Amino acid sequence: MFHCMKPDSENEVLEMNEVLKKIGAIGIVPVVKIDDAKDAAPLAKALCAGGLPCAEITFRTDAAEEAIRRMHEAHPEMLIGAGTVLTPEQADRAMAAGASFIVSPGFNPRVVKHCVEKGYPVTPGCANPSDVEQAIEMGLDVVKIFPAEQVGGLKMIKAIAAPYHDMMFMPTGGINAKNLNDYLSFNKILACGGSWMVKDDMIRAGAFDQIEALTREAVQTMLGFTIGHVGINCETAEEARRIAGVFEAMFGFTAKEGEGSLFAGTAVEVMKGKGPGRLGHIAIRTNFLARAVNYLTLKGYAFEDEKKYDEKGNWTAIYLKEEIGGFGVHLVQKK
Repeated sequence: MFHCMKPDSENEVLEMNEVLKKIGAIGIVPVVKIDDAKDAAPLAKALCAGGLPCAEITFRTDAAEEAIRRMHEAHPEMLIGAGTVLTPEQADRAMAAGASFIVSPGFNPRVVKHCVEKGYPVTPGCANPSDVEQAIEMGLDVVKIFPAEQVGGLKMIKAIAAPYHDMMFMPTGGINAKNLNDYLSFNKILACGGSWMVKDDMIRAGAFDQIEALTREAVQTMLGFTIGHVGINCETAEEARRIAGVFEAMFGFTAKEGEGSLFAGTAVEVMKGKGPGRLGHIAIRTNFLARAVNYLTLKGYAFEDEKKYDEKGNWTAIYLKEEIGGFGVHLVQKK
């Protein structure tokens, strides 16, 4: 049985199949058609540098198998999937070349059964409840929705998801920077496949700098980093009240007192004692906390073990271990 990650009460994911769990943590799967295998390694470099160490190489060209092999050799840390897999033989060739998972455009029972028996993580394409139920019968709990926008988009996925509580979806087809976060905000979406950051003509032209830039832009669009507030450390509660009062008097930022701090408006938090950071802290808001932590971890940053939760048990914040300019930095889940 092949499993994936699905959101739990902490906005995190339950550990199931490791490959699919990692795909969900990345959030976006670039769908790539490579005509010449020589482009595989520089493309892999561009995707990784842009923040997406993942790709689905479609078997729509004769170069696909060799492209997977070269990409895997150049960047073994990447999650490389084989897409448009139509036969068991293609699945075997792809996995032997270094693929980590198999994707098909439709639900082909022969291909899915072969992958299940071989132990390949597989996400077959589905477009209706009958397809989903075939996947369930095969022991799957992740399916691709294809072509996502053309078959009804997010509304259709939400409708299908309702009776299938344990099923997760990976929509592909019509996903772009404008609708990406609408899809990912639904907790039954594992990740989204898309090609807007890595179009065929860019690969053929060798425009890998452009691909890297568009990949980075896609990641930033998904994560949506913004400054939430700045925290100021004080020695005492009295000092904190005084400073919060200054912000209120000067800028009209209404001071609101809490147990351990006062907020002056929403942009300034004044701590009643020494909080994290030598001088204070900076809160960075993000659309997807778990994916932001994964992204920064892959870039080499470390996080404290302690996490913050809201009253419903949802994971809401976590601190980086490293201070920046004397300030602690923590990520905060946008509401």
